[in-house]
Amino acid sequence: MPKPQGFSYERHRDHSVVITHQGRTAATLRGNRAEKFLTEVESGDAQLVMARWTGAYKFGNERMAKNHPRNRR
Repeated sequence: MPKPQGFSYERHRDHSVVITHQGRTAATLRGNRAEKFLTEVESGDAQLVMARWTGAYKFGNERMAKNHPRNRR
């Protein structure tokens, strides 16, 4: 599985966190979710944590699914 990359985050004055992926907003977290995210991102691999929180992480089956007869065009 390739490592996720291209994620970044910004803290705002209103205690919200905006996660971006390659310059585009991927998620906005507020309140308890923002606090939980910040503690997790500081203690682990930041790119992986941000990918997980935005739902943009790979499951490993995308290549196989692309070749499935249902997905061919």
